[in-house]
Amino acid sequence: MRLVGILALGVMLGGCASVTRGTTENISISSSPSGVEAVVTGLEVPTTCTTPCAIVAKRSADITITFEKEGYQSQTVQLTKEVSGTGAAGFAGNLLAGGVIGMGVDAATGAATDHKPNPVIVTMQPSAPPRSARPAAPKKPRAPAAPPPDTGT
Repeated sequence: MRLVGILALGVMLGGCASVTRGTTENISISSSPSGVEAVVTGLEVPTTCTTPCAIVAKRSADITITFEKEGYQSQTVQLTKEVSGTGAAGFAGNLLAGGVIGMGVDAATGAATDHKPNPVIVTMQPSAPPRSARPAAPKKPRAPAAPPPDTGT
C-alpha cells in the first residue's frame, strides 16, 4: 500500500509545473552597444547590472527593465508573462492526476509561465546633441563711409 501511495504522489507531482519547471527562471539582458546599465524592478530586491548580463527572477514577478547610458535615450521594457508549452503541460498534468493542490501552487507561483521577451535585447538610440544657447555673435562695426572726393569747385 505504501508503494502505491508513493507512485500516486510521484504521478501527481510529475505533472506539477512547480516541480518540473521550478518557480524561477533566468532572464538574459543585452544591448547594442554593450555596457548599458539595466535597472530591473519587480524583483524582491531591485537589481542593476551592466549589459550583457542575466538575472534570476520568480516566474510570478512583474518585471520592468530600464536601460540607461550617457549619450543615449533611456528605454524601458515591460516583460509580460505567458503560459509556455511546457508550463501548460505541467499545469494540465495536475488536472489528469487530480492535483487540485498542485494547480493552486502553480497558479500562485506562476510556475506555468515564462517572461517574454527573453532574452531582452535593446538597441540604444543616441540622444540629440543639446542645443547650445550661444549668444548671438556681436555685430562688427562698419567702417565709416569715405567722404566724397573733392572736385575742386
